[in-house]
Amino acid sequence: MELMGSTALVTGGAVRLGRAIALGLARAGADVAISYSSSAGPADETVSEILALGRRAVAFRADFGGDFRAEDLVLQTEEALGPLSVLVNSAAIFEHGNWDDTTEENWERHFSINLKAPFFLSQAFGRRVKGQFASGLSGRRGHVVNIADWRAVRPGTDHVAYTLAKAGLVAMTKSLALALAPEIQVNAVAPGIILPPPGADDAFIERKAAQIPARRVGSPEEVVKAVLYLLDSDFVTGDLVYVTGGEHL
Repeated sequence: MELMGSTALVTGGAVRLGRAIALGLARAGADVAISYSSSAGPADETVSEILALGRRAVAFRADFGGDFRAEDLVLQTEEALGPLSVLVNSAAIFEHGNWDDTTEENWERHFSINLKAPFFLSQAFGRRVKGQFASGLSGRRGHVVNIADWRAVRPGTDHVAYTLAKAGLVAMTKSLALALAPEIQVNAVAPGIILPPPGADDAFIERKAAQIPARRVGSPEEVVKAVLYLLDSDFVTGDLVYVTGGEHL
């Protein structure tokens, strides 16, 4: 699809990978709405950077782990920037929890933020895009890109709720690719070690890099390139693109 003049919504777009994706879309010509939970300051900074690129931008607070209505976020975005054609589900949490110490609260938080919110946002997005397409209000195809994790298809024993929610996100990607075709393409990106966890030191990065076939960790720009590739294609759908340096092998 042609991103110039399109409207995109990037959840979790204030920080880390979400921020990089939001800026990458703006550089490609899109107007961008971002959602955030507690990062109001970084959200304002990201909006300012997008505006400096000559694109329109807005930020909305959305608590995916609390009282949240997907339809409201989609409508707010369209009221501010026009009809949506791109949804990037990037917002996620990554918290500890093994099989023997995962609590119901930990489980509910991961599934609410990492899976439930992406599904209902995709549902609301799908209804809007298909409705606009059918009515002739817009002939622009829609794209959903979910930010998954390679561990979703090779789960270990740690971070149980996180991994299972991401596995659900991969399954959701394939299901919605069938359900929303042909007007909307749905794909996912599975990053590996791209950004270190908060508080990680150089020793952590060096240790992880030694375990990756590429012998280095990735960069946010490599994830952005994968997202832009999926948005550029008018044929790829239901796919999972690994950006791991071979770590998933």
